[in-house]
Amino acid sequence: QLQLVESGGGLVQPGGSLRLSCVASGITFSINTMGWYRQAPGKQRELVAKIAPGGSTNYADSVKGRFTISRDNAKNTVYLQMNSLKPEDTAVYYCYVWFTKYWGQGTQVTVSS
Repeated sequence: QLQLVESGGGLVQPGGSLRLSCVASGITFSINTMGWYRQAPGKQRELVAKIAPGGSTNYADSVKGRFTISRDNAKNTVYLQMNSLKPEDTAVYYCYVWFTKYWGQGTQVTVSS
């Protein structure tokens, strides 16, 4: 059964950094496009970043230059490195598998002083 285990969320000050991790099981990880979405209270869930099996990436304009998505196929893990965090980055971040349309449980990121 497909399972996504997310970690790395927490409270960070503006300008700080966090790295989110998502460990996938129950799929052939290396052939799946993986991504991160986020949802802030009262707002629609939005795509943050995605990474294809070949390594190509896409980012939301709001995070370009600050966030980096990467994957380690040997560990069945996708990462989201978040730098220069802003209060508007506060949201629940969700790992996503494209082909199966499967969501992780979400991990809270709060950027506040």
